[in-house]
Amino acid sequence: MLHVKRMNKEKFLILLALFIICIYLSPLYFLGENAHIRVHDNLDSNMAWYKVLSESGQLLGSTNSTISQVINGLPRNAYGTEFSLIVWLYVMFPTMVAYALSQTITRIFAFIGMYLLLKDHFLKNKEYHLISVGVALAFALTPFWPSGMLSTLGMPLALWSFLHIRNGTRTWKQYLVLTLLPFYSSVVLGFFFFLFGMGVFWVIDFIRGKRNYYFLFSLCYMTALYLIVEYRLVYSFIFDEEPNSRDEYFHARLSWWRVIRLTFKNFVLGHTHVMTVHGIFVLAVLFLSLTIIISKKLWKEERVFIYFLLLNFLLSAWYAFWFYKGWLPLTKKFHVLDTFNFARFHFLRPLIIYVGFGLGLKIIWNQRNSWKPLAAFFIIAQVVILLGFNDEIIYHKKPSVKEFYAEEQFKEIKLYIGLPQEDYRVVSIGIHPSIPQYNGFYTLDTYNNFYPLSYKYKFRAIIEKELEKNKTIRTYFDEWGGRCYLFTDELGKHYMFKKNSKKTLKNLELNTRALKDLGGMYIFSAVPIENSDVNQLELERTFESKSSAWKIYLYKVL
Repeated sequence: MLHVKRMNKEKFLILLALFIICIYLSPLYFLGENAHIRVHDNLDSNMAWYKVLSESGQLLGSTNSTISQVINGLPRNAYGTEFSLIVWLYVMFPTMVAYALSQTITRIFAFIGMYLLLKDHFLKNKEYHLISVGVALAFALTPFWPSGMLSTLGMPLALWSFLHIRNGTRTWKQYLVLTLLPFYSSVVLGFFFFLFGMGVFWVIDFIRGKRNYYFLFSLCYMTALYLIVEYRLVYSFIFDEEPNSRDEYFHARLSWWRVIRLTFKNFVLGHTHVMTVHGIFVLAVLFLSLTIIISKKLWKEERVFIYFLLLNFLLSAWYAFWFYKGWLPLTKKFHVLDTFNFARFHFLRPLIIYVGFGLGLKIIWNQRNSWKPLAAFFIIAQVVILLGFNDEIIYHKKPSVKEFYAEEQFKEIKLYIGLPQEDYRVVSIGIHPSIPQYNGFYTLDTYNNFYPLSYKYKFRAIIEKELEKNKTIRTYFDEWGGRCYLFTDELGKHYMFKKNSKKTLKNLELNTRALKDLGGMYIFSAVPIENSDVNQLELERTFESKSSAWKIYLYKVL
């Protein structure tokens, strides 16, 4: 009878958790384009990329094909593989429907993965079902990077599979998980580092005398699948000899003291692409549990918790030290240390942090019955704080999706210009180029991490004088260049000037000849250019719309 009651209670908690996830996702379904979501590395890039790719006719293009809408021919490979299911969501559904479905898929499988991982491998006692369900719910509500899909939030499900295979309890379910995950995640945004970690785990087993070849086979199998799915990335990395913008990415520039500071900052606050919101209640649980271990000398009994806590800190330290200027001699000798971001080992931290959270709660739970409500409090508090990090709350002061992409306004601009969009090129000032791209305009500026270095130099000629005035934007463009934007000294690294802005450009110095040589005919500026005549620009008209966040000054290049 007691077993039945516990099972019923567990089912109730699972259903409650799924209901809370549905509530969390509901603004995306009810508000649609009026929803507020992340701009950085989302609206300003990936969501426009999916639309451009789906309408380019090059979704299935060859490895040597280009997309003419962006920078006069962006390599098709820059937009990643067509085997990624998120791409097909945006092909089959309107933007916000695809976005909502992707969020739902990711969060549901994040919950399932963490729940199964804790239940089957770390918190096997049925007494801990509240912790397993509660931690899984919290993990599923973390504000992950949307286009990362299951790259980090799918790791618990993958680890659940690998541990079952390692322990000899393998079934078709584990291999199904390892087969499907590569189609809804990215190897460079998480699973390269996860598989490397699993490889280290296998080597340790091997050294200790455990010759588990099923485990090794499963690692090789998933790795091979990723190489097939990400064939465009593999091709570009191995066979494409043309220098690209990644060749001028320089990361090793921080002093020793700044590295130490960044280590602790990352340990407490995390990183924007793998946000865990663990700095209050999760850390409190980790340190309280560590205090209990020290006071009661439970080192041996709770060694797994200690391992996870140490790994948590070491990953933060690795992330920070990747930017230490002491790497410079190695980066000059081994170019791959610049082109590939090895700092992303810290993408393992969401998995490490929340498994550690579960293990810490177990330690508190086991102290005495009077401490069990404290463990429950920490779970509820963490879920509540994560609910407060819902996009609709966090980004309510940012433009909604509809206001950001401003389709009505840019349709009016398109009609005013009156030419086929493929017959002219545009650039933007004060707004992201993803906005014109989303609306079908052919842009000379873009946000992409992978494009020809020769184009970067041609585009730099347009803004050369502006870069000379401002060291910040010069370093940002020259030593990274992912944002190939029309940077100006007066606006700096700001890309979103809304229609109520009072900002103006008074001393703009563009190389209009270089702009014209690339085919530039119009500038979409979010702020007025007071010395437009000096730059051989003529103000054609201003455009405003109630459904847009911008006031667009349309300048023609003379």
